[in-house]
Amino acid sequence: MNFDFTTRLERSGTDALALDAVGVMKGAPRPPKDGWTYLPMWVADMNFAAFPGITEKILERAKHPAYGYFMTGDAYFGAIQRWQEMQNGVEVPKEAIGYENGVLGGISSGLRALAAPGECVLLLSPTYIGFTRTIRDAGYRIITSDMVQDESGTFRMDLADMEAKIQKYHIHVFVSCNPHNPTGRVFTRKELTEMYDLFAKYRVDVLSDEIWSDLLLDGAHHVPLQTISPYAKAHTAAFYAPSKTFNLAGLVGSYHVIYDPALRDRITAAGRKTGYNDMNLLSMVALEGAYTEEGRAWVQQLCGVLSENARLAVKCIREELPGVSVQPPQGTYMLFLNCADYCEKHGKALDDVLAAGWDVGVGWQDGRPFHGPHHIRMNLALPTSDVADAFSRLRDHVFV
Repeated sequence: MNFDFTTRLERSGTDALALDAVGVMKGAPRPPKDGWTYLPMWVADMNFAAFPGITEKILERAKHPAYGYFMTGDAYFGAIQRWQEMQNGVEVPKEAIGYENGVLGGISSGLRALAAPGECVLLLSPTYIGFTRTIRDAGYRIITSDMVQDESGTFRMDLADMEAKIQKYHIHVFVSCNPHNPTGRVFTRKELTEMYDLFAKYRVDVLSDEIWSDLLLDGAHHVPLQTISPYAKAHTAAFYAPSKTFNLAGLVGSYHVIYDPALRDRITAAGRKTGYNDMNLLSMVALEGAYTEEGRAWVQQLCGVLSENARLAVKCIREELPGVSVQPPQGTYMLFLNCADYCEKHGKALDDVLAAGWDVGVGWQDGRPFHGPHHIRMNLALPTSDVADAFSRLRDHVFV
């Protein structure tokens, strides 16, 4: 079956953050100048309709006019187990699965279980803005290790720097994003094995956000962190969700996979104490509708479209936007543009470039909160025609 990834989805007026917050919410792009249509390329959700099987499943359940207290059925756990087997080739026992209101909520619960407020937590930089907010708001101190770019521009972990900071700050918790947001890196098994060799040496536990793991570009392969070694399996809490994969962020609903019983008990207890870590009925139904064979076919077609969009964007940047550089993403649907050379050559600040894009309707995002000093973050989860339109506008009206 072929699915529609070419129709522009009309989302204005539906309280969609990517569109209806423009010019209203702090940190959102400003509206374009007269004569320009707006292309939402900042919030990390997709401008595609959800997989039809999800809608059908929700409507089927919504027809029953009782929405009272409910229990998590075997269908929910079975869907996750089958999905993990299909996507990642791993067997997940039912007891290892637990509900989380969101990945960031799971990270917060994990921190409360593994570290005392005021302790240092290690992150890679560039860094997902949600991590920095969550960790700081929970009272922990963030220590970043800057990734380095090799001769091809690929972002790589600096293990020597990570080890030095683990020693200096007595760090025992690392918060991971795999695939990495915002750079789009999909780390190899060799890289992750070397990382866990380091963590085993210093007894570092890992909280791993793997929410992007289904969105892989041009044949990239996701390696679940818990499969790296016995140490990794026992000392890692992994967090997943159908929200990025199927555009379901507004329904709220994630889950953890934690194999070690003691680690699982500690993190589950921390989440339970909030009193708010409870599933929504329709969120449960949506996951069951998504995690199917047909849903997997939808994701495979989606990844083909995202791969095409990324190739188009990178080609345009390299051939038509002098002074702008980017690492081709291997996963996610985000680009992380480095505008340092362009700004220096033309005597412009990053704010000038951002504003010029907003003026012609390219709703991209300031990359500085992600620790990119000269960077812009850009969402490619739109019809390919819209991505081509955006880069034509950038070429002809912004990077001139």
